[in-house]
Amino acid sequence: MLRSLNTSATGMVAQQLNLDVISNNLANANTTGFKHQRAEFQDLIYQTVQAGGTSIGNNQITPGGVQYGLGATNSATANDFAQGAALNTNNSTDVMVVGEGFFQVLKPDGTFAYTRDGSFKKDATGALVTSGGYRLQPEIVVPANATSISIGKAGNVEAITSDSSVPVNIGQITLALFPNPAGLSRVGGNMWVESTASGTATIVPPETQGAGGLMAGYLEGSNVSVVEEMVRMISAQRAYEINSKAIQTSDDMLQTLNTLKR
Repeated sequence: MLRSLNTSATGMVAQQLNLDVISNNLANANTTGFKHQRAEFQDLIYQTVQAGGTSIGNNQITPGGVQYGLGATNSATANDFAQGAALNTNNSTDVMVVGEGFFQVLKPDGTFAYTRDGSFKKDATGALVTSGGYRLQPEIVVPANATSISIGKAGNVEAITSDSSVPVNIGQITLALFPNPAGLSRVGGNMWVESTASGTATIVPPETQGAGGLMAGYLEGSNVSVVEEMVRMISAQRAYEINSKAIQTSDDMLQTLNTLKR
């Protein structure tokens, strides 16, 4: 009887984690460049009472075995990199990646991070930085006398200064590609970092080697579907309830055993 209590408890823990993931998705429904996650599960080890094909004498074997499952556990939180909606901002330093690829930014410790959030701003030196202050790599510095800048689909950045009406090239935005982007690790702040599973970044110009193009004046919205998350939440709630019901039923059966002799 205790087996059913423990097994159902693992199911409740698994659904709690499922709800944690769903809650994070819903909380980031309006986060720029956010990619929604999906909790994945696997069954736990089985207790084998009798293996399939066991001999029972006279050249007879059992057609099947007897195994008891011991519950479920989380196996992964899968990342969905589907393209988010294009949000028009009319801001010349806002850039959206249409297709594959990440912007590369420099962290204070000298390492690189990667993001789909292209809401860049100018810092005190004119360099393009993220909302958190991390500089875009390779560095793009807007001249102090620039009156406007433009960013092309291929990543070329041009500025018009007060000295001349002729556009001047001030840099090239590149994108990072990974052998397995699903293996990137989230670190918050709309950023990801490399992991052993993701592989090493390959830095390429936009619209080359499978990288997407850029669209200035737009940001990529979150790819979270609130309706789908609500459906998943209801499913998780019902699974949690039925596991708790199994625990209650096991407890009732134990109570019945306790009252057999009085």
